[in-house]
Amino acid sequence: MTEDSTGEWSLHRLMTEVVGSGHKSADDMTRGQAREAMERILADEPAETTLGAFWLANRWKRNTSAELAAFVDVLRERSVRTAAPEVDPVDCGANYDGKGSTALVGAAAGLVAAAAGTPVVVHSGDRVPTQKQPAYKHVLDELGVRTDLDPAESASMVEEIGFGFYYQPNFDPGTTALFDRRDEMGVRTFVNTIETLANPANATVHLGSFYHLAFAKKLAGTLEASRELPFERALFVQGLEGYDDVRPGSTTVAEWDGEEITDATIETAEYGLDAGEIALEVADVVADSAAITEEVLADERTDAFADAVALNAALRMYAREDVPDIETGIETARETLRDGTASAKLDALRAF
Repeated sequence: MTEDSTGEWSLHRLMTEVVGSGHKSADDMTRGQAREAMERILADEPAETTLGAFWLANRWKRNTSAELAAFVDVLRERSVRTAAPEVDPVDCGANYDGKGSTALVGAAAGLVAAAAGTPVVVHSGDRVPTQKQPAYKHVLDELGVRTDLDPAESASMVEEIGFGFYYQPNFDPGTTALFDRRDEMGVRTFVNTIETLANPANATVHLGSFYHLAFAKKLAGTLEASRELPFERALFVQGLEGYDDVRPGSTTVAEWDGEEITDATIETAEYGLDAGEIALEVADVVADSAAITEEVLADERTDAFADAVALNAALRMYAREDVPDIETGIETARETLRDGTASAKLDALRAF
């Protein structure tokens, strides 16, 4: 156990004495208690019933930022973090359990941003519970991009191309080993939250998503309370299906500068995305998202999907402060599409 853990807090004891009495009467864990809980979980120590009860109790009581920070710190201590020495990318850790009805445009947006000079890292698992739907890996696979990379290869991809993918089983085997137990739960747990913050490239900028602003504030508090995460800045968008593709229409964007979080409501129509969620729906998330990626990068589309790619690329540039505002980012994104540099990034990614 670590120095800030008593070594006495089994999940069974935490259930009976701290978190298990219900969402109104449960207590929050100390940092040491939360760390010890996560250490025990990754060591595959708790019985299945105890672990399931612990996950549910935390879901009911709702975890604090301090608890989430302790959980993610343990996860990172046991994962493989490999940065590209010369590159500090934007870390995009969308919900690992994926999307089910709308196009996944993050791969295209990341490549456009990379073509404009903003390096981007994405990471995901493979059909992660509870939704077990398409994520970054599956669209990249469909595009003919190699995804079963070890972390050193992922770092090289980022350094050579400006866009890179990290595969959860290869950089975070401990969380991957929880797949069956998470699947048996049938509901999301705090693991779904902390794996998005794994930051395998050790980036200092994060782009994440949220359903409600209160959750974005909790995530910002988690980044601030963490002792392992090196983030200095984060941009949170109200994501489509909880992913990191911004939701069309009236939507909220929140910025964290390392100390404070500010938010603003934007109308995506003012930035060129004059479409509702239904306009971005597809029949097959994997195949259609890959086809859309190819066509947008080749500058063969001028529809809502192209607008969504440009806006999401701009948000990545803005997150890293490579552009002064979203409007400039969109102009830059459209220029990279017109001059072919974005399409060239996809070619380089396939050849890696």
